[in-house]
Amino acid sequence: MAETSSTTASTTPTPQEKAAATRKKNATKRSTSAKKAAQTRAANRGTAARKTTARKTKSTATRTRTTAAKEAAEARSAAKSTAARAGEMAEKAVVVPVGAALITRDRVGAAIDELRSTYSTRKKTENEFKRFERRGTSALKSIERDVRSMMKDVEKRTAVRKNAELVGARVENTVQTGVTAATKAATTVQERIAAIA
Repeated sequence: MAETSSTTASTTPTPQEKAAATRKKNATKRSTSAKKAAQTRAANRGTAARKTTARKTKSTATRTRTTAAKEAAEARSAAKSTAARAGEMAEKAVVVPVGAALITRDRVGAAIDELRSTYSTRKKTENEFKRFERRGTSALKSIERDVRSMMKDVEKRTAVRKNAELVGARVENTVQTGVTAATKAATTVQERIAAIA
């Protein structure tokens, strides 16, 4: 029986052994987690590097295409002959003044037609002058009304200012009278106190 008890004692872990086993298990877990995290970070860095390389390659290709397109456009522009440009300039030098003269002629003709229709008879001319007179009269009346209104406002403001000055003088006078009365009362009280003492 003594042998059985010794066997049982060796199979049952002590609290210190349990603690050591738990520490070892936890350390293993931490180590595994750290290794997994390092592996994930490395994979992410690789993915980011591949994406960056792809983006740079795409940008370079786009830049190359743009540069080539610009160079082609410049080559086409340079290919246009000097004689063609000179011909275009000469054509513009002739066409622009002709167009300007025609537009001016049309506008002058329209103005003359309007004047003709407005002042073609004595009656129409008199009506136009009466219309001008009515417009001028109404404008003058409006200006006179505005001037009168401004003058009334100025007069009101002047009256208000004068009243304010008068009220201010009265208030100042009343305050001064109160100060004088208070000074006299204080002097009288001091004299009576001096007489009693």
